[in-house]
Amino acid sequence: MFSLGSSHTYHLYRGVCDMRKSFDGLSGLVRSELKREPASGEVFIFVNRRRSLLKLLHWQPGGFVLYYKRLEQGTFALPEVRGNHSHISWPDLVMMVEGIRVQSSVQLPRYRGLERDEKAP
Repeated sequence: MFSLGSSHTYHLYRGVCDMRKSFDGLSGLVRSELKREPASGEVFIFVNRRRSLLKLLHWQPGGFVLYYKRLEQGTFALPEVRGNHSHISWPDLVMMVEGIRVQSSVQLPRYRGLERDEKAP
């Protein structure tokens, strides 16, 4: 099944990516630059210098899947990532792919339950 959704974790490679790279080259960038394991099931996002090409690398049981999008006009607006973190959310990815740029937004607080590191009393 070829599908991505909100249940996946997404990491944006902030450097410029040579779009001639395929599975092995992109996996090497994930290991060396993002310090992540490419076969973890996480989704890794790569954009070229002009921001007109986008690749998503994702491991599914049985092998890697590579999603590729080329814009005929315009550029991908990259979401803001604070610090050295590369994690972006599913809505950020969807807006980036669809060409939606948010000028200003406020995220209202939501209940998140117990964090993984916290233990119930």
